[in-house]
Amino acid sequence: MTATIALFTRDLRIHDNPVLAAASRGGDTVVPLFVVDDSMIVGTNTSPNRLRFLAAALGELEDELRGAGGRLILRRGKVVDEVERVVAEVGADTVHIAAEVSHYGQRREYALRERLSARGCRLVVHGASVTSVDTGALRPSSGRDHFAIFSPYFRRWEEAQRRALCGVPRRISVPDIESAAVADVGLDTGTASPQLRVGGETTGRKLLHRWLSGPVTDYAADNDDLTADATSHLSPYLHFGCLSAAEVVSRVDMSDAGGHAFARQLAWRDFHHQLLAARPDAAWSDYRPGPVEFRADTEAFDAWAAGRTGFPIVDAPMRQLRACGWMPGRARLITASFLTKTLRVDWRRGAEYFRYWLVDGDVANNQMNWQWVAGTGTDTRPNRRLNPLRQADRFDPEGTYVRQWLPEVAELFGDVHRPWRAGIDRPSYPPPIVEVPGM
Repeated sequence: MTATIALFTRDLRIHDNPVLAAASRGGDTVVPLFVVDDSMIVGTNTSPNRLRFLAAALGELEDELRGAGGRLILRRGKVVDEVERVVAEVGADTVHIAAEVSHYGQRREYALRERLSARGCRLVVHGASVTSVDTGALRPSSGRDHFAIFSPYFRRWEEAQRRALCGVPRRISVPDIESAAVADVGLDTGTASPQLRVGGETTGRKLLHRWLSGPVTDYAADNDDLTADATSHLSPYLHFGCLSAAEVVSRVDMSDAGGHAFARQLAWRDFHHQLLAARPDAAWSDYRPGPVEFRADTEAFDAWAAGRTGFPIVDAPMRQLRACGWMPGRARLITASFLTKTLRVDWRRGAEYFRYWLVDGDVANNQMNWQWVAGTGTDTRPNRRLNPLRQADRFDPEGTYVRQWLPEVAELFGDVHRPWRAGIDRPSYPPPIVEVPGM
């Protein structure tokens, strides 16, 4: 009997999973394997929020696999070592894995290929598992290896021929092999955000159905309205691959204004992944020289991180981030612009802070969005600066969002976005740490 391994990474699902589908076709038995890498628990990329979400996602993946007659094989250790160990245990001749774009993912793929080839075992890498379009599928006519501007990429993305969606394997036969329990692999490390929402494939598919059955139609009009909370909240499920980006795109009605606007955000995700695939060092190095000379200002950064800048429209999202492990896209733009363009603090410090707290802290999206805001990335207007007061007046005109997350100003009458005009007691809420137009 032949055995194959489906190595789960950021594709924690059984619906439209090219890795699982190919592994199930390729052998009499298949090992659905996930390895909790030690670096997730003790490394610089450790995030209690993402670990908590990962634990829930693995639990739901186990349930989905059991529904198809299989089970999840869970190990902890170094990925390459554990995969090699399982290959030896079951005599596998092939390991399937989703293509990744991060420096870590590419190094992992190289190391796996080297180690497995020595055992006569193939590594098969599947594109368009994490993204809706393979990262190397769309190239500009200039001959460059990636698109550096979103608009021409999006035009090509809309017309791209996508892979056929994969069905759920009818039957998953797993060999008799040892597996750890989710509760025993150390995913409860650290203190997660108290209002963090977690889930996996089962939860994500319910949320997607609910989103596409109505709310998405208002997305174009309301997605930047901080009060409306009109975003999908699907980003963590896409980050962990509990939902297939290809399937989500296939189910969106792009003839509808809301659906088109939502699909555009999914295209931004693919755009950032294709950029990072070509330039892995952009995760920590400027993609291009920026317009701002950054300065070391620990006091300013600490005030920003704590939500104590004196600008409610900046402080409220930072409080929400700590409480929920998430904030709306518009709030991310406002807070990132304030840190990099107004306070002139290096984008890498902000990106690292976001990566720690965000449950959807994706390397490609997080780092490249920070670079876009800082003017070191792909923004065609690198000098763009978001005035926090104008943003507040436009996207939270009644102050409803700010009052929800800042109890210090919740009872203020009048202009809650300019509490210094109301004579607020300074010990309870600080004065603005900088001046901006419109004060």
